[in-house]
Amino acid sequence: MTDVTARSPATSAPKPGTPDIRALRRVPAPPPPGPLSNALVFGWRAILKFRHVPEQLFDLIMTPIMFTLLFTFVFGGALAGSTGDYLQYFLPGILVQTVVFNSVYSGMGLSTDFQKGLFDRFRTLPIWSLAPFAGLMVGDLLRHLIAGGIILGIGLILGYRPEAGVVGTLAAFAMLLTIGFGMGWVFIVLGLLVRTPMTVMTLGFTILFPVTFASNIMVDPATMPDWLRSFVEVNPVSLMTTALRGLMSGTAGLSQVALALIAPVVLTVMLAPVVLWLYRRR
Repeated sequence: MTDVTARSPATSAPKPGTPDIRALRRVPAPPPPGPLSNALVFGWRAILKFRHVPEQLFDLIMTPIMFTLLFTFVFGGALAGSTGDYLQYFLPGILVQTVVFNSVYSGMGLSTDFQKGLFDRFRTLPIWSLAPFAGLMVGDLLRHLIAGGIILGIGLILGYRPEAGVVGTLAAFAMLLTIGFGMGWVFIVLGLLVRTPMTVMTLGFTILFPVTFASNIMVDPATMPDWLRSFVEVNPVSLMTTALRGLMSGTAGLSQVALALIAPVVLTVMLAPVVLWLYRRR
C-alpha cells in the first residue's frame, strides 16, 4: 500500500489563479489623516450638496445677478448721474454684500445636518473635532468664489473696470474669502443653537439686513443724517467695502486693509472656541 502524506494547508501550493498568501508581508499602518485632510474631505462633502440641493446653487447664482442689475439700472442714474459711474462705486460693495449673505448657508447646512443625525455619526469617527465645521468653511469659500466671479463678470460686461488690474482684483478676492471665513463662524454658532434651518436663515438675515444696508455699499454716507453716518463710518461692513474699493482701484492703504480685517479676525478668534464648546456640549 502506498503511503499518502497529508499536506498542511499553510504549506500547500496555492491553486492556479489565487494569490499566494505566503508572499504577503506585514507593513506599518498608514498615518491617521491630519486636520487639513479631514477638512478637505468635509469640504468636498459640502460641495456635493450642490448636486443634491440644486436650489442652493440657484440662490447662489440668481441673487447676485438680480442685485447687480436692479441696483445699477434702477438706482444708478439717480444716485450717481449715470449707471457707469454708479457701477464703479457699487460693484465692490455688492461683492461684500454677497459674501456676507452667503455666509448664512453655513449655519443652515449645519442645522440641517443636526436634524438628520449626521453629527451623531461624526462624533464616533476618529477625526479632528472641528473637521465638519472646517468643511463647511471650505464649501463656503467655493460659493464665495463662484458668486464673486459671476458678479465681476457681469460688471465687466456692463462696463466696470478695476483700475488696479489683475493684481488688485486678486487681492480683493483674497480679502473677500477672509471676510467670508470670519463671518461664517457667526452663523455656525447660530446653527448650533437654533433647531431649524429656516429659523437660522430668518435670524441671520434679521442681523445682516440692518448692518448691510446701513453701510456705504450702495450710497455715499455723506448724504445721511449725522447719527446714521456716525454708525455707518464704524460699521465693519463699511470698512470692508472701503478697503475692497481701494484694492480694486489701486488706492488702498495699509490702514484701510487692517481695519477691514479686524472684524473677520476677531470673529474667528472668539467664535471658533465657542463652536467647539457648543459642539461638545450638544
